[in-house]
Amino acid sequence: CLGLAHERGVRIVANAGGLNPAGLAARVRELADRLGLPVRVAHVEGDDLTASHPGGLAAHAYLGGFGIAACLSAGADVVVTGRVTDASLVTGPAAAHFGWRPDDWDRLAGATVAGHLLECGAQVTGGNYAFFADHALDRLRHPGFPLAELHDDGSAVLTKHPGTGGVVDTGTVTAQLLYETGGARYAGPDVTARLDTVRLREDGPDRVRVEGARGEAPPPTLKVGVNRLGGFRNEVTFVLTGLDIERKAELVRRQLDDALRAAERAPAEVRWDLVRTDRPDADTEETASALLRLVVRDRDPEAVGRAFSGAAVELALAGYPGFHVLAPPGKGAPYGV
Repeated sequence: CLGLAHERGVRIVANAGGLNPAGLAARVRELADRLGLPVRVAHVEGDDLTASHPGGLAAHAYLGGFGIAACLSAGADVVVTGRVTDASLVTGPAAAHFGWRPDDWDRLAGATVAGHLLECGAQVTGGNYAFFADHALDRLRHPGFPLAELHDDGSAVLTKHPGTGGVVDTGTVTAQLLYETGGARYAGPDVTARLDTVRLREDGPDRVRVEGARGEAPPPTLKVGVNRLGGFRNEVTFVLTGLDIERKAELVRRQLDDALRAAERAPAEVRWDLVRTDRPDADTEETASALLRLVVRDRDPEAVGRAFSGAAVELALAGYPGFHVLAPPGKGAPYGV
């Protein structure tokens, strides 16, 4: 793929650097050297704020597109980033290509909207679409990936490759436009896009023109994602079949609560959820069964480890009739917050 992209003059921007964008850029250079390709590779850094957050596993700011634009303007064929906003993968190349300034807010707003529409892939071409029943199922079996034809004024046409499945119309585009938004102002590191100014219109089969986006200054701060070790968790799901579902569930709760309280180290958090998937006069065991889920959490892995799993499994011959679980609990697993 790298050779084909180089042959056709396609420049690549990928937020695939994870915690080490410089390392990935170095590996891409090694690959290019092995293939004999004169590919110029750059990377964007500055998102890693882990050192400023003691006790955190990782802390990364969501950067904008102008670092990407600087790399492309300097002649990079491949740009690797760490944490950037999804829309930055469009605003950066657009700013480099059209020569936009950081205060070209309307243009940047249009590119941000285009990036937001592209960021979830096939979700804008008919995937995860509430009104999927309006379209033939065969058309939705393999939705094609979207692309945006972006213009200097920030307007764009959303479409997909000819011959691919899926649908691009004002309905699918509207659904993605509203996805993961909290209001009319869609704030990002490059611009605050006014979603209430965006206009959509059909521009041919599987083509939607997106125009009119207005922009305002971006917020003075960046969003930062900080990950910490929350503790350790374990779970078990009991299958309750047949009659007296509520009574069976109550018996399990009382037995496990007693066992956990008697343990040397009881879990700090215990959560029960009864999911009534059963129905009366069921034809099969599966449709006659409800699920009782128990989740435990604690800072100490021992509190959710062998003592918990042992207490659950030991009910096999001492609990409700028809006792079984979806899977036996294992060791406690770490989770992040």
